[in-house]
Amino acid sequence: MIFSTHPLHPAVTARLSTAGRYVVASAPTATAIMAEGTGAEVLIVRAPIPPAFFAAAPRLRAAVRHGAGLDMIPVQAATEAGVLVANVPGANAATVAEHVIFSAIALLRQFRAMDAALRGSGWAAGRAFSDHGRDLGGRRIGILGFGAIGRAVADRARAFGMALAACTPRPFTLPKDVQALTLDALVAQSDVLVLCCPLTDATRGAINTIRIATMKPGAVIINVSRGPVVDTHALVQALATGQIAGAALDVFDEQPLPDDSPLWSLPGVILTPHMAGITEDSMLRMGQTAADEALRVLAGNLPLNFCNPEVEPRYRARFP
Repeated sequence: MIFSTHPLHPAVTARLSTAGRYVVASAPTATAIMAEGTGAEVLIVRAPIPPAFFAAAPRLRAAVRHGAGLDMIPVQAATEAGVLVANVPGANAATVAEHVIFSAIALLRQFRAMDAALRGSGWAAGRAFSDHGRDLGGRRIGILGFGAIGRAVADRARAFGMALAACTPRPFTLPKDVQALTLDALVAQSDVLVLCCPLTDATRGAINTIRIATMKPGAVIINVSRGPVVDTHALVQALATGQIAGAALDVFDEQPLPDDSPLWSLPGVILTPHMAGITEDSMLRMGQTAADEALRVLAGNLPLNFCNPEVEPRYRARFP
């Protein structure tokens, strides 16, 4: 059985259904996953998986992340149970990068406020925002994390004539026109600060009160990584006081975003429901690559994007 925590693209569903029994969870919850999925041979992951799932699934060969981030898969628990872990890196990088550029333009041109003024107060009120709009060209975009998404963001920002800078643990991999900066320098010098790094102990809370205080008054933050990379209280304070000009947030500490979050009422904020990387096109790309990995494992091979190679001896003992 191939078990998915969510429905997949119709073309992917049809493909997986030809490989055997294909089941989608009745709800993307820990309770449903535990109750319905423990007979699976391959798990397609788009929701957090309880660590106990792996010990309770004796036939499970692999957990395949429908996407790049592994924070939904307790990799250590999977490894201890002898389960392969794979992901789909880069399949939605172009989609996320387009969202970043769209968000940057909307923030610098004050699109939300302009649209509201036009609809609520008339033509002149809307046009007044043009005096305060800013171009992307000539401004510095700072990218925290320079994997597939970071590179795709840089490619698109380059086309707008932006100055490029990045903070990455591997600065020697940066293109020649991308300046390598420390995180402190990146935050302080960027007009558009883009967060597209994985959530790790090093990045959790990286955008905090001290660093936000060094940002330019007209700077904006775009977070397409994970919510905890940003200290939300510090960001709210900076936005409420006008210390920075705006933010576009696709991810949050708690998802869905609670109704009482102060982020809802801040006019300089664009909120999206963790969908920066989701379009029909990207869902097809991610789904097809996840299906490739699932079918590869079911055929007796190791995944191409193998995330826990240390599990192989334990896996081979389970499935000689």
